[in-house]
Amino acid sequence: MHYISFILFALLFISPAPSIYDFTVKTIDGKEKSLSDYKGKVVLIVNVASECGYTPQYADLEKLYQKYRKDGFVILGFPSNDYGGQEPGSNADIKKFCTSTYGVTFDLFEKIPTKGEKKHPLYAYLTSQATPSGEVGWNFEKFLISREGKIVARFKSHVAPLSADLTQALERELAKR
Repeated sequence: MHYISFILFALLFISPAPSIYDFTVKTIDGKEKSLSDYKGKVVLIVNVASECGYTPQYADLEKLYQKYRKDGFVILGFPSNDYGGQEPGSNADIKKFCTSTYGVTFDLFEKIPTKGEKKHPLYAYLTSQATPSGEVGWNFEKFLISREGKIVARFKSHVAPLSADLTQALERELAKR
């Protein structure tokens, strides 16, 4: 019994706190990628869709990425068909749409569930650890992650990528070295 108590104590108090770096995902091309590859970067994680009223945000996400990538900023786009069936295509279809329609060069990943019982473990982490916590409400919800892999801000779908709220939070994180 004491041994089990010690292990629980160790897991709760000695183990490092979880971060996005603990997750492995698949790129839009189906290759395994550890999010630890992004250590030291400021990350914006966005659930995206090709047939949504917010889909034009792809253009501003790309502008944001181009403006700040030299400062250590990356965007990770995770297509999801969970919100009104607005991402029905295959990963190949999504990649082609994003690159040809919006010139997306930031990293895209395979289509995943981002809500409900089958949500991807990354989104289970994001939605339980962010403030406020809770399910993603719609396409293009954004999570800003520090260079240490911790969630520092959450932005609902209606918050534009180039809005003052988002860019100021991003600039604050980029200023931390």
